[in-house]
Amino acid sequence: MLRELRGGGLIRLGTVLQTIRRWSAGVRVRSQEELQRKLGYTFSNTALLEQALKHRSHVYVTQEGSIASNERLEFLGDAVLDLIVTEYLYNRFKNKREGELTQIKSLLVSKVVLAEKGRKIQLGEYLYLSKEEISSGGRQRTSIIGDAFEALLGAIYLDGGLEAARSFVERAILTNVDEILSDGNYLNFKSLLLEHTQSTGKGHPRYQPISEEGPDHRKIFFIEVTLQGDRLGEGQGRSKKEAQQMAAKDALRHLGLH
Repeated sequence: MLRELRGGGLIRLGTVLQTIRRWSAGVRVRSQEELQRKLGYTFSNTALLEQALKHRSHVYVTQEGSIASNERLEFLGDAVLDLIVTEYLYNRFKNKREGELTQIKSLLVSKVVLAEKGRKIQLGEYLYLSKEEISSGGRQRTSIIGDAFEALLGAIYLDGGLEAARSFVERAILTNVDEILSDGNYLNFKSLLLEHTQSTGKGHPRYQPISEEGPDHRKIFFIEVTLQGDRLGEGQGRSKKEAQQMAAKDALRHLGLH
């Protein structure tokens, strides 16, 4: 076999394999110039922008190595976002205690909020994803868009410094903090309940399935939440996670906290 592929044959085989890898890697739908206009920031080093848009599924297929994905920039962006939002909350809410500030911050920097901000600029359409990831809905997946948003922030920080990063966060998130805080769709009721029970020294709530109804493709889950053996609330949803959130919301309502 190798004898038959000597010389030009091996070269042609390598070219075919590269073509297959490029096809499997997927493509961006929109241009980076358009994305920069939406971000309100122009990169001096566009290689940072390029890396911020590379999902690990893409670099795995192209064999660039995991270091070429946006995960390192996401790690940095997460820390930068935490600093900027913490500073903002400290200066704005001067009468709130540490626990209250932590609760607000956890909401503002949550993947749910970041993904929603990313969807408003169609961030998923600019990402490098594998064909498999695209076909499974990756361009709209909350975790992927939220991670990419943080990676973009990390890239902006490296390219333009802290002030450029702060300006971006202010435009993207901090201009409508009150709207986010008042939108029940963003709240993580499980986190709120856990914070309350820990602050009162009662430990962790337990979420237990009660029943399931409906066919597999339209199943409804019913879950109750208990604390030290006492029932606090009950919820239902199309997934166990959703049912747990609704149970926590019900518990908070009964406790007079929501």
